[in-house]
Amino acid sequence: MLALQGEIGRPAIQKLQHQSQVAAPLSRTFCRRSTVTLAGRQADVASEATVYRTDQHPARSAREVYQVSEAACCSTSTSATQGVAGVDPTVLAAIAGLGLTLFALKRVLDTPSRKYDNNVGKEYDAWTEEGVLEYYWGEHIHLGYYSDEELARGYLKKDFKQAKYDFVDEMLKFCGSQNPQKILDVGCGFGGTSRHLAKKFKNASVTGITLSPRQVERGTELAKQQGVDNVTFQVMDALAMEFPDDTFDLVWACESGEHMPDKRKYVEEMTRVLKPGGTLVIACWCQREETAAAPFSTKDKEDLQFLYDEWAHPYFISIQEFERHMKGTGKLQDVRTDNWNRNTLASWRHSIWVGVFDPWIVVFKGPRIWYKTVREIVTLERMHQAFANGLMEYGMMAGTKALQSAKPADAATEACEPATVGA
Repeated sequence: MLALQGEIGRPAIQKLQHQSQVAAPLSRTFCRRSTVTLAGRQADVASEATVYRTDQHPARSAREVYQVSEAACCSTSTSATQGVAGVDPTVLAAIAGLGLTLFALKRVLDTPSRKYDNNVGKEYDAWTEEGVLEYYWGEHIHLGYYSDEELARGYLKKDFKQAKYDFVDEMLKFCGSQNPQKILDVGCGFGGTSRHLAKKFKNASVTGITLSPRQVERGTELAKQQGVDNVTFQVMDALAMEFPDDTFDLVWACESGEHMPDKRKYVEEMTRVLKPGGTLVIACWCQREETAAAPFSTKDKEDLQFLYDEWAHPYFISIQEFERHMKGTGKLQDVRTDNWNRNTLASWRHSIWVGVFDPWIVVFKGPRIWYKTVREIVTLERMHQAFANGLMEYGMMAGTKALQSAKPADAATEACEPATVGA
């Protein structure tokens, strides 16, 4: 097109003038369709190039055609690509491409990939087989505990895996259980807590249950390697446990309630297998209590939905709702709760940093694990933000099973006369 300028382009201009004279008698219709034959097949081709001519608008000269064409060309090749003075068009194109790529990546990462569909066992099987989670988090798939002094010094100065052991010890202090003889770990993961309690209470028998067969295998393997012979692991549904009533002195549930599709049943079933006088303790990610005075905003609901759907959670409940469920059994007394946000919050970002400092297990796993790890990092950060801004709370709940059961706190009383013993 630029060859048409000056004397160099004169032959081309003359050729265009000749073509326009030939085309003028044929241009009385707006568009004509041609049939072309290609490789033995016919296809209709709509001609987008037209030459206008009416009684009021005679055919344009070749120079006019050129000027129109040049204007269209320059509007795309010059103005669009050199809209910023002094910037190379390839740089602008690279920036635009990077922007589009980042936008598309954000859209992908903002779309949850593991919605709850009774798939908790399957997801934990996959995490166990990959080995990445165990490599970074150790034997304990739960948050760590950071004392106020450790936070003041900087959480990165603490060993990430040691923080998990400290959490177990602090949870044990919170519940107040003394020398339990039979312990049940509900949602035991690789069995880190089960083995830790078994080592602490050497005369006790410890049972861990999970929905993941691979976790049972790995937990049993680690117990054998460590010489812990007073712990066993089973695949079992926490909402329909096979144990008789009044079996365990201590029922321990650390970060398993998040995956339970029926939180009330979860509490009731653990209470059922707990011995009178025994202790139930629950650690669980909780969403804040929604009230008329403090309803969830649209963004709150969207953020919660992402957290539900990315890590196979059916839903969360508040610490207060857990307390109501526990009191509602009519069998638990001295129910107490706390919010451990302050002393657990650092775990989210600490877990990201351990991967930054030691990325090699991920690097050698290949593209599928790279992508999955990026998703995990995004979710860990979104979890941190949810807990930091108060949308989520780290719930600690404990209670003791009464020696004589009372009526559930939310049950309607049918009579005011005192209950008879054994009724």
